[in-house]
Amino acid sequence: MMTAHAEIPLLDLRAQYSQIRKEIREAMDRVCESQRFIGGPEVAACEEEIAAYCGCRFGVGMSSGTDALLCGMMALGIGPGDEVIVPSFTFFATGGSVSRLGARPVFVDCDPATYNTTAEYVEPAITERTKLIVPVHLFGQCAEMGPILALAKSRSITVMEDAAQAIGASHHGRKACSMGRLATLSFFPSKNLGGYGDGGMVTTNDEALAEQCRILRDHGSHPKYHHSWVGGNFRLDALQAAVLRVKLKHLDSWSKRRADNARQYDACFRGSGVRTPAIAPGNVSIFNQYVIAVPRRDALREHLITEGIGTEVYYPVPLHLQECFADLGGRPGDLPNSEKAALEVVALPIYPELPPTALQRIAEAILSFYASGA
Repeated sequence: MMTAHAEIPLLDLRAQYSQIRKEIREAMDRVCESQRFIGGPEVAACEEEIAAYCGCRFGVGMSSGTDALLCGMMALGIGPGDEVIVPSFTFFATGGSVSRLGARPVFVDCDPATYNTTAEYVEPAITERTKLIVPVHLFGQCAEMGPILALAKSRSITVMEDAAQAIGASHHGRKACSMGRLATLSFFPSKNLGGYGDGGMVTTNDEALAEQCRILRDHGSHPKYHHSWVGGNFRLDALQAAVLRVKLKHLDSWSKRRADNARQYDACFRGSGVRTPAIAPGNVSIFNQYVIAVPRRDALREHLITEGIGTEVYYPVPLHLQECFADLGGRPGDLPNSEKAALEVVALPIYPELPPTALQRIAEAILSFYASGA
């Protein structure tokens, strides 16, 4: 039987929209009045503002976070015969983009506390074919970039940050997106900075690389109708850019509220068997997700459904065990930390507009589940 309580969704974008409706509608009207829907000044301004926010010189708007990964790898010349090191415990796009270019994804394990990969797991995976390392800043906190960058430099390997979940996060004072040779962002609606549809961006301090990404996102055309490369249609549209420019102004305050909610959760779960997010020293997390690790995770989720509480599992199957990558030879037991995480993690609601009373109810529902021995 469903609870009489009001439902608590994993994410409530309506609550966010209600607070910025006027700004959003004015921005979208501005684009409609201009009739400049592809490229133009709105996209250029969005690129400049987000790049500056991330501490980068250049931003190149993309049609999605996946296309940002793909285009960034294309600009680096990734292709058949190359190996790209990526975490196994991440969203599919990180590894899928490698395969789409005919290169080989080499999956590595994650730290059992932060779920981010580290140099410890990357180094044994390096071969003479390794051309790129793609650390993912998972769940809103940066990977341990110092040792990874040092390792990559010693082997003359490029590093590209996958910062899809980490805009605004920092690592020892350095912003996500500013540490590798280039980085990628996703503006999927569920992200801290989410559009009203798909969108993404490549950021870099390398002017030539930024220009190559601009050319590749427009079918490799430079000048128009002249193609020295085969690119794709990876363009960010102006309506999405306008929405993102409005939301960027609120991003820091939203991320602060997420961090406040995380601290409240931490306090609620202190002393229990619930393992709360481990934020590495020197890291500031934006809590794109608040992910706990618990025993009998799936049973807990069923219990929370009866309580009207939304959750999600990021991610139930590590990439090295995905069917489409079976030809790479991954087997259960190869990457134990990733496999254990896939069985234990669950994300709780942490959106900025989450009422403190709702957060308390979520924590109590979880603690009561384990106290009852259900």
